[in-house]
Amino acid sequence: MNHANRTLTDALLDPILAADPAGPRVTFYDDSSGERVELSAITLANWAAKTANMVRDEFAIEPGARVSVLLPAHWQTAAVLLGVWWAGAEVLLTADPDADLAMVTADRLDDVDDVAEIAVLSLDAFGRPVPDLPVGITDYATSVRVHGDQFIPSVAGPALAGRSVDDLLAAAEESAARQKISGTDRVLSSAPWTTPDELVDGLLSVLAVGASLVQVANPDAEKTERRMASEKVTARLRRP
Repeated sequence: MNHANRTLTDALLDPILAADPAGPRVTFYDDSSGERVELSAITLANWAAKTANMVRDEFAIEPGARVSVLLPAHWQTAAVLLGVWWAGAEVLLTADPDADLAMVTADRLDDVDDVAEIAVLSLDAFGRPVPDLPVGITDYATSVRVHGDQFIPSVAGPALAGRSVDDLLAAAEESAARQKISGTDRVLSSAPWTTPDELVDGLLSVLAVGASLVQVANPDAEKTERRMASEKVTARLRRP
């Protein structure tokens, strides 16, 4: 793909898919529930493609559209972000009434009640839908599973809060260097992704250099040492 037209998802995933498609790419833990989910680059790309197909086909999201993503640091959030970028849309990490679509957890519905289209994520490990959703609100888990796991990327505009693909790649690579992350690292983190800078430091920096992320929600400090050994962790991101 022409460098100038590539989406952020192409830029992040293409080198990983070429180098190590089957190795662990994002491993997610939730210490409050005991959940563990591990995704290879292929699986992550398939989820991103399903999401891209869903937002394009069900919500008419096209290049240049704006999507508010109000989700915690989670493997499904990574899939949503990569899917929205693959569709050529811009991610906003704030509630914006002018957004074309909002993708949120149920507890953030009130923040986006002015957005025309809304998809809600349960973030359930088994894909259970959100119960008792209001009429007109789409359940992500129910909708995404019927969409194809291949996607032909769109031309990209701004990718994140007005920042271009090239700007974000440069910022991610700089962040990786600052945090001393290389492509051979297995990176442990419990840092949030709620601002553009946090997302660059906590997710994009890892993917941009081809490293592997172990993301922990509700971390239990007593499990950290054992997890670092079992997951072969070589680097840690510190919460700001």
